[in-house]
Amino acid sequence: MTGGGITTAALGAGGPDVGVQGLGCMGMSFAYGPADADASRATLERALELGVTLYDTADAYGDGDNERFLAPFLAAHRDEVVIATKFALAIPPDEPDRRIIRNDAPYIRRAVEASLTRLDADVIDLYYMHRRDVDVPIEETVGVMADLVREGKVKQIGLSEVTADELRAAHTVHPIAAVQSEWSLFSRDIEAKVVPAARELGVTLVPYSPLGRGFLTGSFADADQDLTADDFRRRMPRFTGANAAANAALLEPVRAVAGAHGATPGQIALAWVHQQAAVHGLPVVPIPGTRRPARVEENTAATRITLTGEELALLDPIAARVAGTRYADMTFTSAGRE
Repeated sequence: MTGGGITTAALGAGGPDVGVQGLGCMGMSFAYGPADADASRATLERALELGVTLYDTADAYGDGDNERFLAPFLAAHRDEVVIATKFALAIPPDEPDRRIIRNDAPYIRRAVEASLTRLDADVIDLYYMHRRDVDVPIEETVGVMADLVREGKVKQIGLSEVTADELRAAHTVHPIAAVQSEWSLFSRDIEAKVVPAARELGVTLVPYSPLGRGFLTGSFADADQDLTADDFRRRMPRFTGANAAANAALLEPVRAVAGAHGATPGQIALAWVHQQAAVHGLPVVPIPGTRRPARVEENTAATRITLTGEELALLDPIAARVAGTRYADMTFTSAGRE
């Protein structure tokens, strides 16, 4: 199931239309082991050919390396591409493997200038607060972000891994275009409160890791055995040991539905996420990450799969049975604070 373009969805109330599936670019520079730069560049181009227009990065991905990597592609296609990047995960100078959450005004102002420089851009289309520092009032953080919009450095603002109450408080200061949170057959905690709040406020949901960081594709079954030593999934509770074995067994209904559609398990996992737009009544633009043109063809083809009510019911129990949390430390997520 390859070829063909994808439809569009609105990015926030009154925002631009973007391809209904975006592209997560983190793995091209960071986190998932060695990457082939030429293949990644080809993936960016193929995604655009297929109608993907939202490209997602962050300053923390490889300490700015991912933004630098995307800069030539962005320059070549500036009028066609919506670029999203993020601030908040600061790297201490003496601890390069550690991240500190920063939401204060001086940090944000330094971060946006650094991202603009690395992207070689005059403006960032969508600027996210990557993680929430609970010691800084969210109204204060969003106030600074709103100033960046007024100054012409940012077009729209978004939030990542915020609670429903945090989203509502932020929205009183400035319209929030998008909320980015993990949402997949394996991770559905945002459905209780965050999704209804986003629907109420006209905010687009941008699910990251809609393929369960690749686990839902069946591409690996145990991170310790199947992934390289520098792959950060080896530090995630769901993907190693007894948890990994239990979770691998949960893929059977995904494979069964895939067989009925002549599709891959990954396509069914993505189709499920796309179908949540109709289920919950709001725009949903997932950003699966990949570094291969063939995979982006497979992923975008999932937008043309419609699951039946019976198939949705078969897939529905999976999330409740997943073993292990999505991060070792859940305090940095909306679920850890709801």
